[in-house]
Amino acid sequence: MEHPNKEQQENQSNSLAELPEEQREEHAQLFRFGNAAYIYHQEAEQLRPTDTDFNEWLEGLPKQVRNDFKKRGFEDCKGILSFNRYVNEKNDIGMDKWMEQHLGKDDYNEYHKVIEQRKHLDHT
Repeated sequence: MEHPNKEQQENQSNSLAELPEEQREEHAQLFRFGNAAYIYHQEAEQLRPTDTDFNEWLEGLPKQVRNDFKKRGFEDCKGILSFNRYVNEKNDIGMDKWMEQHLGKDDYNEYHKVIEQRKHLDHT
């Protein structure tokens, strides 16, 4: 999956071209993961999050984090990834399913492995 920004596409392409051949596919796959995640989070903007969404999201955060984001305010927090994911998921756009639908089968399987490994590391 390509990045929607043409300049970023070019930067990624140039970065890959500078790598040794044996490293290119691994890095290209990481770019595809990142590009897909970027697009997923950008979709929250199209859903036009509301103050209600913001306040609901805040309620689910630990107190100190909640207070920090509350001080920053709704407008400043529209770019926060966890807020974007909250808005998407509230609108039945789950990230895992979205990634499965937008990445190729091999990329999704590898992405899923990485996510599962991270979950395992977070619980150890």
